[in-house]
Amino acid sequence: MELCITYDMRSPAFGADRNLLYATALDQIAWADELGFDTVGLGEHHCAEDGYNPSPLVLASAMAARSKNIRLRTSVLLATLYDPVKLAEDAAVTQIVANGRLLLGIGAGYRPAEFETFGKNLEDRWRLMGEVCEFLKMAWTGEPFEWQGRNCLVTPAPAPFAPPILLGGGSAAAARRAAHIADGWFPPLDPNLWTPYREECLLVGKPDPGEYPNHGPIFLWIAKDPEKMWDRLLPHVQHQLRSYSEWTIEAFGKPSGPYAKQMTEATIKNSPAYQILTPEQTLEMAAGLGDNSAIYLNPLLSGIDPKLSWDMLKLYEQEVHPHIR
Repeated sequence: MELCITYDMRSPAFGADRNLLYATALDQIAWADELGFDTVGLGEHHCAEDGYNPSPLVLASAMAARSKNIRLRTSVLLATLYDPVKLAEDAAVTQIVANGRLLLGIGAGYRPAEFETFGKNLEDRWRLMGEVCEFLKMAWTGEPFEWQGRNCLVTPAPAPFAPPILLGGGSAAAARRAAHIADGWFPPLDPNLWTPYREECLLVGKPDPGEYPNHGPIFLWIAKDPEKMWDRLLPHVQHQLRSYSEWTIEAFGKPSGPYAKQMTEATIKNSPAYQILTPEQTLEMAAGLGDNSAIYLNPLLSGIDPKLSWDMLKLYEQEVHPHIR
């Protein structure tokens, strides 16, 4: 079972102070590393009024300095918006700082506003994804190479080895593409997307990635009194859902994602994606997931009060973690 802690670094107007959120996230990574968490997940978005983290490699490097063992996974970095040379350099330095703990999860992006801001064409995103993967693998050799008519040399080379490239996406075509151009497929929330990835890996002669891992809720909170805690957390969950709904309307003309069309208090509380559980219920849920699985904690989701988040993490540490592994 993979234990993952994630951060979006959103700071809406009703949420906690942004500087305090970043300082708390660094302290919590030191805590998670000491406790034995496997992975921290860091997303990326731009043009967000709530300040959604636009610089996952910068934050990953800061977290690497506060930890020793936890893996640092971008989930996902919007590689199509980057200059590939600078991305290769920044990822290499992050890998060196982290001593080999970076997992470079990359995605193509979908928001028109982000592509316009960076002077990119949304229609080119999948071509750019293929080019980025090819460029990174050549750049990280530390040797000179030619790229689109340019002589390139990217130094320093990542050490002790190049970070694995994990491709993310929301379609079967993206899953199959990952088998060809990346080192792995970022586990999707839709289990149906795992099958085309696994089949394509076998088709091209790559090792079998195995069965799809079972996933816990995308937002899990642990509390003695879940109903009372919903009163505190519901505005933060609603903010995240509204934001993603607005972004997908911008991109696709309609909302998508968990409960994007019906985000009432009742539907959110009954959603399998957002759950507040007692310690006993959490252990029961974890037992049901089994060994090939992942549990996620998102303690500062959309600007949750850091004190409240610490109370939850300490409850997890005392009443869940000793029994979960």
